[in-house]
This record gives sequence, structure tokens and C-alpha cells, in this order.
Amino acid sequence: MIMEDVPTLFFFLLATLFLSVSVQSPPPLFPDEALPTKSGYLPVKPAPGSSIFYTFYEAQKPTAPLPETPLLVWLQGGPGCSSMIGNFYELGPWRVVSRATELERNPGAWNRLFGLLFVDNPIGVGFSIAASKQDIPTNQRQVAEHLYAALVEFLEQNPGFENRPVYFTGESYAGKYVPAIGYYILKEKPNGKVNLKGLAIGNGLTDPVTQVQTHAVNVYYSGLVNAKQRVELEKAQEIPVALVKSQKWREAADARGDLLNILSNMTGLATLYNTKRSIPYRTDLVVDLLNQREAKRVLGVSEEMQFEECSDEVEDVLRGDVMKSVKFMVDYAVERTRVLLYQGMLDLRDGVVSTEEWMKTMNWSGLEMFSTAERRVWKDGDGAVAGYVQRWGNLCHVAVSEAGHFVPTDKEVNSRDMIEGWVLGKGLFGDEDLARLYHSVQI
Repeated sequence: MIMEDVPTLFFFLLATLFLSVSVQSPPPLFPDEALPTKSGYLPVKPAPGSSIFYTFYEAQKPTAPLPETPLLVWLQGGPGCSSMIGNFYELGPWRVVSRATELERNPGAWNRLFGLLFVDNPIGVGFSIAASKQDIPTNQRQVAEHLYAALVEFLEQNPGFENRPVYFTGESYAGKYVPAIGYYILKEKPNGKVNLKGLAIGNGLTDPVTQVQTHAVNVYYSGLVNAKQRVELEKAQEIPVALVKSQKWREAADARGDLLNILSNMTGLATLYNTKRSIPYRTDLVVDLLNQREAKRVLGVSEEMQFEECSDEVEDVLRGDVMKSVKFMVDYAVERTRVLLYQGMLDLRDGVVSTEEWMKTMNWSGLEMFSTAERRVWKDGDGAVAGYVQRWGNLCHVAVSEAGHFVPTDKEVNSRDMIEGWVLGKGLFGDEDLARLYHSVQI
């Protein structure tokens, strides 16, 4: 070695050392503990070539052997929106809160005591695959058939899962999906492979004609419109109702959309989904998260797929279904299994008033007793009012304070306490004192 080359070599080695120290690999987008227990695709047998995408998270701290641990199935609304919104923005164990490149642990994850299965339903939604547009369901019967086939496949793929108690949950347009799958199982597959134990609907669109007629009175008595505007809204409400009577289903759905636009313009709110928000819900963060290469790799999705929050194609196919009621399915279900209806009190689209209006008309043997049951104040662990609970027989109704359309996003811990109390039959949501629930669960 020539001695005059030593300084050059020294500085080269120093620079290499500096680069190796300063240029580190960024932390993974998904920490190990944020990885789903399982994710992938479930074939939909009535539609060859189509499959439903899912992510599954096993219970973090189950209080029973896994074959006996309840399994919650979450369905998103739309129609046409992905349950990955529920997963990564609402009730999953890890969520995006402020940045699409950072997942944060959810203190109110619904899989603390239960298994939690997110399903992109129906086919064509999110990462699910529809072989053709013709295979996408056009009604709730077809939605239920596909969903049942996918869930049976999931249970069969996991030995020991066949007898797990199953609870279907969801929000918004899942106010139709949840009753539809419940009705299908209870009426046509009562001795089938799904051990159905209950249905939970959050801020649901279930009986649209009844619900669409509550907007004017709701916003008027909330002080958001004046008497003149109330009359204008009442006239706008009559249009989708009249179109339904003429069985012009797609036109009725469009008229409902027009009504909601009028309502939005009159109130000037950032979103009808939550009267207190200054900006819309940041579901766009989930879109950005799931279109990153690492996210697709972790979830077992082709990098070629483009994730969309909601599918325009699925929405178009199901538009004729939007104004059709499934209340009769809830009536049938509540006679045979437990039903939870919950709403965030700040939601102007599918909130408390619109739900209570159709509940009054239920064809259920326990309706009179439920109607006269005491509505009790629900308080959280700090003694603050968390909401109000009314319960009789198989039906439990919860109004959630300081929450909008996305209840688990707004009140994560309270929403978790609600679903755990209801599934386990504890506290205000069941037959036992709420305090016993917390003494029995080792946090």
C-alpha cells in the first residue's frame, strides 16, 4: 500500500461508517403485534371465481377456551364500503389516527375478549373480488347467501371454530346486511354450521321509508333549521316516499340522496355523520394506508389491486335496494335471538330518532314490554354519562353520548364496554351488575 493513499482510505472508511449508522431502515408499517392472526380470501360458491377478503384477529385475553370464545363478524355499510374502514379506523386492534404511515394501538379494540373477523362484503368491495359485475348481489337475499358461504368456509378452515358463538355486527348500510344474514340463518339454516347468538346494528339504515321521514323534525328540534326550512325538508322527504310507493326504487334512492344534500347545505355542517366535527371523518387515511405496498404484502393482497374505500360499481348494482326495508327480518330475528341496536347521538343521518321511529312499529311480541321498560343512565369508568340503555327480552337499545355515525371511532372504550357487556349479558346490557364484569376480566 502506498502511504499517500492512507488519508483517502481513512476518510472513505469513516464515511462508510457514518452512512451505516445514520441510514437505518424505517420501522415497519405493521409492527408484529399489529399483524392479523389470519387474512386472505374465502371463495363464494354461488359465484365461481369470486371471493370475499377477510382479516381475522383472535381474542387478546379470552375468558373461555378458544372453541367457546365468541366470534364477532363486522360488516361495513355503503352499500359498497370496505370493512377495512372498521378495522383500521374504528374497532380493530390497531388504527390510523392522524397519519396513514403510522398505526396506533386502539385502547378500545373489540377483540380484547372476542375473536374479530372483518369481511369485505359483498364481493366487489374493498379487496374482495367479483368475477363479473353480474355476480355482485342485487338484493339482501343474495348478500346473505354469499356471506353465509364465506363464513362456513372460514369456520371449516379453522379446526375448533365450528361451535364458536357467532355475533354479526356492523353499521350504516349493514343495518340491512346484519338482519339479512341473521334472517337467512334463522329461517333457512337453523341447524347449519353457524352457531348464531346475536345481531348488533350501529347507526343502521334498516327501514328507510320510516327513517327518511324523521330528518326534518330531528334537525328542527335540534335548532339546526328554522320553521320555513323544516317545511322545505318535509316536502323533500315526501319525494322518495312517493317513489317507493310507485316501486321506482333507483329513483327513490336518488331522491333520498338529494334530501341529504339539502340537509347538509341547510345546516352547513362539516358532516351529517357527526354534528360536532369540524372536518369529516378521516377515512381517507385508511385508503392511503392500504394502497402502500407493505400493507398489501402483509395482508396477502396482490400489489396490483387498488384499494377504494367504497366501490361505485357495487353501489350502482345495489342502488335499487337502498330504499327497501328489512325491518321484517329484524322482527323475525328478535323473536329468536338477541338483538342490539345502538346509535351515536350526534349522527344526523341514521341516528337515535330515525331508529326509534321504526322500532315503534316492530311486529314483535315483546314490543309493549320493551316500550315501557326503564331507560337507564349508563356511566363510564370515570363516572361520566356514556349513554342510555333500554332493554327488554331479546332487544337492547343503546344511545351513545358524544358519538356520531362511527361510534367506535368517537368513543372507542365505551363502545368496547358496550359490546362486551351485551355479548356476555352483563350490567345494563344484561342481567348482572356491571361491576362484576370488570372484576371478572383481568385487564
